[in-house]
Amino acid sequence: MGADTGRDFRLDRYWRRRIVALAGALAAVGVLAWACTGGEGEPGGHTNATRNGPPPTAMPTVTVTRTVVPRAEPVADGAPCAGKNLVVSLTTARDTYAGRDAPRFRVSVVNAGENECTWDAGSLDVRVASGDDRIWSSAHCRAGGDKARRTLRRGIPYVDTIGWDRRRGCAGARVRPGTYTAALKGAEKQIFHLR
Repeated sequence: MGADTGRDFRLDRYWRRRIVALAGALAAVGVLAWACTGGEGEPGGHTNATRNGPPPTAMPTVTVTRTVVPRAEPVADGAPCAGKNLVVSLTTARDTYAGRDAPRFRVSVVNAGENECTWDAGSLDVRVASGDDRIWSSAHCRAGGDKARRTLRRGIPYVDTIGWDRRRGCAGARVRPGTYTAALKGAEKQIFHLR
């Protein structure tokens, strides 16, 4: 009886240690689970995830733009281009011209009509001004009276470069440095500087 009693005592101690270790492991898992959920039972109804969580990420903004293209007026092939069917743009080669550099303007004219049409390239008139002071006009100073008619096909631009020699009028004195504007009917004004 004494030998069995010692063995039973050792067996009891073995199982008690195992139960204590298992209870400790379960308690650790419970504490860890409680910490991960943020302790939902905290006063005030706030959780750690709510207070300490990452800031909300910004959602991308979607901008929808709509381009309105003027409706083209139908014209017969070879007829004169209707003004409302022409898309005109004007750009300067640079923003600033120093020394004796002559400003250059790039003109683009596109036929948005259904059919090809004829257009007078001599009707282009780039005007340079300083404030309200009109300085120069390409139509008045065009050499040789170039009134060439062009055939514009739909969507194919006519491109021309017009230079200005920095003189007032066609043969006047050179203008002083300053800020000037170039304008063309139907196009946005361009601002440039002479140094």
